[in-house]
Amino acid sequence: MNTTYSTAEKWKQFAVILLPILVTQITLSAMTFFDTNMSGRYAPADLAGTAIGVSLWNPIQTGLSGILIAVTPIVSQLIGRQQKDKVSFYVIQALWFALLLAVVVIAAGFLFLKPILAGMSLETRVHNVAFYYLVALAFGIIPFFGYTALRSFIDALGQTRISMMITLISLPVNVFLNYLLIYGKWGFPELGGVGSGVATACTYWIVFLTALIIVHRGSAFAEYAVFRHFHGISGKGWLELARIGTPMGFAIFFETAVFAAVTLFMSSFNTITIAAHQAAINFASTLYMIPLSICTALTILVGYEAGAGRSKDAQSYSRIGIGTAVALSLAAAVVLLLWGKNVAGIYSRDPDVIAMTQHFLLYAIFFQISDAIATPTQGVLRGYKDVNPAFFLTFISYWIIGLPVGYVLAKWTVLGPYGYWVGLITGLAVGAATLLARLWVVQRRFRDQSMKQQ
Repeated sequence: MNTTYSTAEKWKQFAVILLPILVTQITLSAMTFFDTNMSGRYAPADLAGTAIGVSLWNPIQTGLSGILIAVTPIVSQLIGRQQKDKVSFYVIQALWFALLLAVVVIAAGFLFLKPILAGMSLETRVHNVAFYYLVALAFGIIPFFGYTALRSFIDALGQTRISMMITLISLPVNVFLNYLLIYGKWGFPELGGVGSGVATACTYWIVFLTALIIVHRGSAFAEYAVFRHFHGISGKGWLELARIGTPMGFAIFFETAVFAAVTLFMSSFNTITIAAHQAAINFASTLYMIPLSICTALTILVGYEAGAGRSKDAQSYSRIGIGTAVALSLAAAVVLLLWGKNVAGIYSRDPDVIAMTQHFLLYAIFFQISDAIATPTQGVLRGYKDVNPAFFLTFISYWIIGLPVGYVLAKWTVLGPYGYWVGLITGLAVGAATLLARLWVVQRRFRDQSMKQQ
């Protein structure tokens, strides 16, 4: 991480940090994309089953990962304050915490997965694919959370290219295993959509072990000696991670869970509608990797500047990041308007699924623009370690406003399933506006505090 003095230097630093994060996030998203896409090409019922499984897993995955991402602002601010000797302690505590979270998720799945799926009135094939997809994925939960903790540490140091290379290794492995296990090639069992769950679990293990070796032996991490000394479980360390990470995790959870809730509500419609909705959501989630990557980059950069007490530099990075996200979201909107049918054709060969997916993608234009404002703004707030208000603002925006509006429109207007998407647009727009207002307050307060300390 380098101190910057001009706008040009900040743009360069921003790009150096952002681009590998973007490649990493797109690669991680691509795993879900290929799970969905390759299952959809196997059969519509497998696409729908995988969609249900992904929708149940994603909020848990992203929400609990958000707690572990607390490593990023903690380490960034420690480096900004030149307190590098404290870094290894927090990384090890994050790994212990990751193990705890994984065990809790697996236990919860054992107790509640069957009742949840049974209450959704799914077709038999869809139900079975969803159930066994998640059972297979459970074997990869421990390495997934472990990798999240290590990646947050790697990124906090500005070594985002290393995270990118580790994750890039995973994609061809995941696609190849999907090919073998979904379609039953080269003597492997033909598992359909369930095979994508097995493939993803195996990939998580490969990624985690690769990251573990690099952090332990890589020259870029030698001065932090993460595994040189044993750190047992520390209540103080867990409390710090929980204090910052829990609001972050819940804020992420509320945003991703509202999309999952909509998918679950979609189960009351036919298989074509479920498949089309999931295809459109999957592509929108891929686009979401852009503001999400900018969010992570801003947490690192603003955290570094905030730790050093440089308020003007922190504000400059926030303007650069949010402005970039908005510009890219407008470019994505043009792509969806011009080539929406081509995008829909990536996910299915069924003409009814393609037509409905294209219609859903028109609604995706509007909420991904709101995401381009709200998500990077949350990244800036995390850099300042201001996380509690975002937790409440996202809950109100998505669950008190967005989801009820969508439910009413879907149930009692001619919009039908599209009503849920209008609700999503409403909630995301409110979230973007309120988070921007909170950022203005935080930056003003931080600027005043910095001036007093000078």
